Amino acid sequence: MLALERRNLILEKLQEEKRVVVSELSHLFGVSEETIRRDLEKLEQDGYATKSYGGAVLNENVGFDMPLHIRSRKNVAAKQKIGAIAASLVRDGDHIMLDASSTDLFIAKALKSRQRLTIVTNSIEIILELSEMQGWTVISTGGTLKEGYLALLGPEAEASTESYYADKTFISCKGIDLEAGAMDSVQAFTAIKRKEIRHAKEKYLVADHTKFGKTAFCKICDLRDFDAIITDEKPSDEWLEAMRQYKVACLYPGMPEEDSQQA
Repeated sequence: MLALERRNLILEKLQEEKRVVVSELSHLFGVSEETIRRDLEKLEQDGYATKSYGGAVLNENVGFDMPLHIRSRKNVAAKQKIGAIAASLVRDGDHIMLDASSTDLFIAKALKSRQRLTIVTNSIEIILELSEMQGWTVISTGGTLKEGYLALLGPEAEASTESYYADKTFISCKGIDLEAGAMDSVQAFTAIKRKEIRHAKEKYLVADHTKFGKTAFCKICDLRDFDAIITDEKPSDEWLEAMRQYKVACLYPGMPEEDSQQA
């Protein structure tokens, strides 16, 4: 097994269990404890872990984010539910903006039942996912590839995004705070998302239930800037009341029919 493969597996274990032990990892992978310590040092240098006595703990600092291949395996059922709701809002022939996130990747998968869509995205993963869709137009923003994310970022990606106007955009986030709004962990991603919001008629925030009440490093925008929030579970009464005050619809599986019609 290559060192990179082993570190990715350690990272997945960290994401699931929040901590790892050197001796256990040594036995699991059949390598020396010194090799595992070097792996943990590399993960610490990359910002994903913090070494502790005999092992390491997951770095949950708001300024760091897991690589896409890790995030795409987390909360899969929740993202599938969000994807199905998002796809139900899209009509054949719509122009859609999708950001470079694991949640929007699941939306892209769910959209395959639609026809003649135009997709603008800075996600290489989404471009690959939709590469065989006949009758569709898939537009890459261009830009600079960010290591570990399969995302195109930077001035070129931002300028390209600004040159299009979409019917709908689906914006992911790392956290939603009642006062601070939608937040992300990396400024370069935030810059793209802000432009997508300004260049779409309908704006949807897509976030599973674990994102509610969480903060991250960068503010994307206020909650009132969205037409609706799409999530996988019914939020608390406090959140539903806040959304009513902000005049933002909330869409989730099993929502009352009258609320669905209002949205």
